[in-house]
Amino acid sequence: MKEYSAWRVNGFLALLLIFLSLGGAAYSFIHVEIIRGVLLTVLFVVLSTGMLIVHPNEAKVLTFFGRYNGVIRESGIWFVVPFTSRKKVSLRVINFNSKTLKVNDVEGNPVEIAAVVVFKVIDSVKAVYGVDDYEKFVEIQSETALRHVTTKYPYDTFEEPCYTLRGNAEEVAAELARELQERLALAGVEVLEARLTHLAYATEIAHAMLQRQQATAIIAARQKIVEGAVGMAQMAINKLQEDGTVDLDDERKVAMINNLMVAIVSDRSAQPVINTGTLY
Repeated sequence: MKEYSAWRVNGFLALLLIFLSLGGAAYSFIHVEIIRGVLLTVLFVVLSTGMLIVHPNEAKVLTFFGRYNGVIRESGIWFVVPFTSRKKVSLRVINFNSKTLKVNDVEGNPVEIAAVVVFKVIDSVKAVYGVDDYEKFVEIQSETALRHVTTKYPYDTFEEPCYTLRGNAEEVAAELARELQERLALAGVEVLEARLTHLAYATEIAHAMLQRQQATAIIAARQKIVEGAVGMAQMAINKLQEDGTVDLDDERKVAMINNLMVAIVSDRSAQPVINTGTLY
């Protein structure tokens, strides 16, 4: 089924006919014209069942005795085919906050993750007849897509660079939105945005992973310090030799490099020892 506009007439004109039929029925009964009064009463009832009010950002899907009869999206008061059933569909933008799910990432580490999905209905016929309950459908498919995307990436990487849940939140959210759009097209829903709202290691491994992150950070910092210390020691010796300040043999160069490396690399402040010569 495709969405198309239902037949309708301006509701105010229909109201005029309804009031005229009601007045005519009352006049007929007063003047003991029973048959005319009954006919006008039946006409009043029939016309009354065709009145319909549509609010802004709302659609009404019409069904006439089990047959799809079109959609009305324009707000206002309308007269439609009498005895049609109407199903209201909201066209407003809707936020859905998923539950916090516990999912294993690609490395098998349990993580807790949640997301918010912003969507709206663009095809009211699919939303009503394509699925049983489009809001429940969005909820279930959002959680399913979130689980699937989470299993494709690691929470974080400590070795070779790659996409991760923590470091590439924008890319992960974009992929989540694309997958959701594919899943929700059946319900006539457009996904406007999908964002991660919660991401953390599960409680049972959070402490161990924190220690691993701290160890990785310490190793990386030590590596930078050593690289800087080697460069500074080399620069100091080259500067002394270029200026001719002192003449250092290999043994004294090794001693100076050792002293500089200890002073720079040590995690505590070095205590200088001043050599003032000997007494004899």
